[in-house]
Amino acid sequence: RIFNNRRPFTVAQALVPAASTVFTGHILDRPYRAHRGHISGMLQRMPWKEHGVMEERYRFVLDWRSGDWEMAQLCRLYAVSRTTGYKWAERYERLGMDGLRDRSRAPLHHPNQVAPELEDLVIALRERHPTWGAPKLRALFRRDFPDQPLPAESTVGELLRRNGLTVARKRKRTSRRPTEPLAHAGAPNAVWCADYKGWFRTADLTRIDPFTLTDAYSRYLLRCQALDAADHAHTKPVIEAALREFGLPQRIRTDNGPPFGTNGESGLTALAVWFIKLGIVPEHIEPGKPQQNGRHERMHRTLKQETAAPPAGTRRAQQRRFDHFREEYNEQRPHQALNQNPPASYYHNSPRTYPERLREPDYPADWDVRRVSAGGQFRWHSDKVFVGHALIDEPIGLEAVDEHRWRVWFHFYEVGTLDRGELSVRRPKPNVAPSPAPTEPSAHGAASSRPPGSLR
Repeated sequence: RIFNNRRPFTVAQALVPAASTVFTGHILDRPYRAHRGHISGMLQRMPWKEHGVMEERYRFVLDWRSGDWEMAQLCRLYAVSRTTGYKWAERYERLGMDGLRDRSRAPLHHPNQVAPELEDLVIALRERHPTWGAPKLRALFRRDFPDQPLPAESTVGELLRRNGLTVARKRKRTSRRPTEPLAHAGAPNAVWCADYKGWFRTADLTRIDPFTLTDAYSRYLLRCQALDAADHAHTKPVIEAALREFGLPQRIRTDNGPPFGTNGESGLTALAVWFIKLGIVPEHIEPGKPQQNGRHERMHRTLKQETAAPPAGTRRAQQRRFDHFREEYNEQRPHQALNQNPPASYYHNSPRTYPERLREPDYPADWDVRRVSAGGQFRWHSDKVFVGHALIDEPIGLEAVDEHRWRVWFHFYEVGTLDRGELSVRRPKPNVAPSPAPTEPSAHGAASSRPPGSLR
């Protein structure tokens, strides 16, 4: 009840005279809160109509401007304080409908806000390197602008997102990482990784087969070459040039496709035989598991983003892109796994230089030595045993295990096991632990049971 001049009356009795039309069926004896604009709808026997906040504020202001209400009465009807009522009335008088909107509660000044000049520097670095993310841009910012305050990595990422310079990458479910007996790259030139990036065509429809060679420890990109075909004839000269320039690694890790691997029992190709003769262990990942060469595959993704999206117009122009990428990747581009330092700061040449003449294998005196014939076979007693075409004209050593089995060696590399009953060379069983790093074959006495640095 509302008291006016000490005479009580109901809200309905106070509001009905203000209604423009009165319909039959109104519940006039029921207390309620309503006003002229929507009294008829609230009195009908139907669910309450919901209104937005802006509409309610506008109705409040209209009722206040009508002069029929005291502010205290109107605020009680709308269940707001008088301070709020005067606030909306004042804002409407000053700003119109815009004054009834909610204002931002964010502070007008933030003490940790990035200065516009600093944001411009980050955006400029991003324009120079469109594929670099926040960690690498921050490392480059620290190196190029040492006098400027260094923003946090999250701040750089937020600046890129705010300016529309990032694209959210869809996360893929990854399988469980297997523990494989691959050698650990604990130093430069311990393991090199070689592979062919998927081929593509330039704008003039020339096919490009990019061959890449990296050092697994430092991520140093040794070679990035556009070749005519992914075969032995085109691959060997590129690897030989790298070996002459940087020296010999302990191992070269590849996949099982040509020209690096084969489905034969020996698993050796002409390229792998050449590695062994140089004292380099050919190391193959398991079929269908490129994650075992993950560092190299990750570099391939960056290579594609930087040089082949889209491809260049011609082969020569594409090779210029590869050369520029190799220089920037090695000398300038920070690497997250290297403490945001470029690969060149971790890599150095191998102390093992490229030999001018390849040595012949020197097997122990108690081993049987056979030379592989033109058909990839060697004679064993009165029979011929196939060992692989890659070993044609090469001497192999047979180490007796027992009366019926022999291990077949080429230099320090175990090719497989020969069984008298099968008369075939089978691949050796995989080791549980990584094999020791090989040493270059050297002369040894008859007391030795197998070549130095042999893989077993």
